[in-house]
Amino acid sequence: MSGDPPTPPGAIARAPSAWGPGWGRWLGWAIARGWLSMRVDGREHMPRHGPAIVAANHSGLLDGPAVHAVAGRGVHFLIKEELSRGIGGRIFLAAGQIPVARASGRGALEAALEVLRAGRVVGIFPEGTRGAGRASTIRAGVGWLAVHSGAPVIPVACLGTRRDGESPNHVPTFRRRVAVSFGSPLDISPALALGVTREAVGVAIDVIGRGLAAHVAETEARTGIALPTR
Repeated sequence: MSGDPPTPPGAIARAPSAWGPGWGRWLGWAIARGWLSMRVDGREHMPRHGPAIVAANHSGLLDGPAVHAVAGRGVHFLIKEELSRGIGGRIFLAAGQIPVARASGRGALEAALEVLRAGRVVGIFPEGTRGAGRASTIRAGVGWLAVHSGAPVIPVACLGTRRDGESPNHVPTFRRRVAVSFGSPLDISPALALGVTREAVGVAIDVIGRGLAAHVAETEARTGIALPTR
């Protein structure tokens, strides 16, 4: 058993160009740094070279720009297919982001795997959608990528982009206090020891889910910036 999800007809696995996240990072910096009041820590945990998976919690609209702005490297984020449409979608695609089809994420995962094998950085929100941001449940894609690539998984907590009473699409107020914290790489060696199997993916999902949730909780307690309750 390979741990691979079935490939849907017509699925396309093509890695985006490397140059997009370079200027995309500065666009994220202009959006996040220009609008938000950001506190950043733990960036020394981000590898300066080679592949890495940035696994971040997701509660607010500006989580992606905030994390990308301060990651120190260009990041290819996996994004919802809907965000790749229209004028805004053209910007996302030109910035090297990877759209995930609603019908199946296999094509996006293969593209992300190519990015990692090329020594670049992939960003993923393992919860799959904006919510409370506590990483209480995560989807399988991040485990699949970790097992197939062997790349280090960096947990990232992003807090403050959404508060209680605000919708997931709410634009935070000007100079909103936001914290982005990069944690130590998660130890996925127990999963890698099982080879490229479904069992290994399951173990990786568990390790990453628990590690990200713990890092988010620790960051919330340390910074005093509360996540929304739902």
